[in-house]
Amino acid sequence: MKDEPITAPTSGRSRPVTLATVARHAQVHVSTASRALSDDPAGVGADTVRRVRELAAVLGYRRDVGAAGLRTGSSRLIGVLVPRLTDLVLASIYESIDAAASAAGYGTVVANTLDDPDHRRTRLDAMLSRRIDGVIIGDSHIGDTAAHELRRRGVPYVLVMRKLEGHLSVTTDDHRGGHLAAEHLLALGHRRVGVIAGDQLASTGRERTLGFRRAFESAGYPLPDAYVVESAFSTPSGLEAGRQLMQLPEPPTAIFAVHDLLALGAMGAIRDAGKRVGDDVALVGYNDLDLAATLPVPLTSIRSDLQRMGTLSVDALLRGFKGETASSVLLQPELIVRATTPPLRS
Repeated sequence: MKDEPITAPTSGRSRPVTLATVARHAQVHVSTASRALSDDPAGVGADTVRRVRELAAVLGYRRDVGAAGLRTGSSRLIGVLVPRLTDLVLASIYESIDAAASAAGYGTVVANTLDDPDHRRTRLDAMLSRRIDGVIIGDSHIGDTAAHELRRRGVPYVLVMRKLEGHLSVTTDDHRGGHLAAEHLLALGHRRVGVIAGDQLASTGRERTLGFRRAFESAGYPLPDAYVVESAFSTPSGLEAGRQLMQLPEPPTAIFAVHDLLALGAMGAIRDAGKRVGDDVALVGYNDLDLAATLPVPLTSIRSDLQRMGTLSVDALLRGFKGETASSVLLQPELIVRATTPPLRS
């Protein structure tokens, strides 16, 4: 076979470079070129794979992923359901999901569900119509049917951040995280404390609150219900819940917020009550977002490894694609102490 000169594609209405063109320049059969450009070039030598891919790049060849999906039954897409990407926790997890998926040769399609069942159903149906290969669910609730629906349809899925009994998940041990926050405040001498509890239908809000309350109860200081305020997972919700706590006849000397964004709102409520964060009212958040360490009064928080959580959720989903069995993962939380929880002044 006579070599042809290799030139980069020119602009204009030139014909698209075909796989046959790449194969001809690489002096291999078309089927060999196809395998060399695939995500799993089994049976093709490393030198051939490198040569074919380099030539494809020079020539401007692009694989038709849609056509490949029709042949293999795979879209190479992973769907991701999140309450909202304005939530920095979910945005951080999604970033690591997208990176891990890309490294494995998959794209991602993300949808905001707004923690609303009807909206979730619409977005999930839209994803399934695109023949996605699997779904990572970041917005599961008690009573939610999305995971059950995916199981019924035989679509691989994994829950991330939040969990539901009987479903594969990658989460943090949130009960332990709440316990760590309580142990820290108890050790500092706080006895009258409040909790901004988040959404109790979500495992994150429920288990963090439960772990905290059980630790105080075991220490002999059970929390009255008035000192536990449910909320959405947002800064305005943290402000409102914090105001409720600070308006109690005997306000708490410390507050545990089950999300750093809730803790930000609580800071505003403490300020509005004429108190100083840390000096007058201790504060503990959860997730240890990057902003926690950079606030005017750096926030004590319970750290969740958000990046690892996202990566492991993709790993679990990929195992499902291969027909392998994956187990749920429970990552360990870590207490990060900063200026919002100084020792009590005598």
